[in-house]
Amino acid sequence: MCIFCKLVAGEIPSNKILENDEFIAFHDLYPKAPIHILVIPKEHVDCFQEVSGETMANMTLFIQEVATLTGIDKSGYRLITNNGDDGGQEVHHLHFHILGGAKLKFDHLTDETHKSI
Repeated sequence: MCIFCKLVAGEIPSNKILENDEFIAFHDLYPKAPIHILVIPKEHVDCFQEVSGETMANMTLFIQEVATLTGIDKSGYRLITNNGDDGGQEVHHLHFHILGGAKLKFDHLTDETHKSI
């Protein structure tokens, strides 16, 4: 059972922001922005490549609700998912990062970084 499935089962505590029958939103343990929230489906889906359109449609509405609840819906936020090992996915349970609460930079996309790729 993956770490997020254990969280869904209540075996691991989390600082939840919002929960419904299908999804949970909680604070990331290692935030990269003033607001850094993870959103996961309760049903195990390995990665974005395997998620159904219906689940994504419902997850979109849930993510929008989280953004509104946390007050970043108007100022803006970044929504990220990593897909597979080469995409940087560390936990193989579909999850989206919601980052906001400040003007976010794209440090990883500088010219120097691009030259080294």
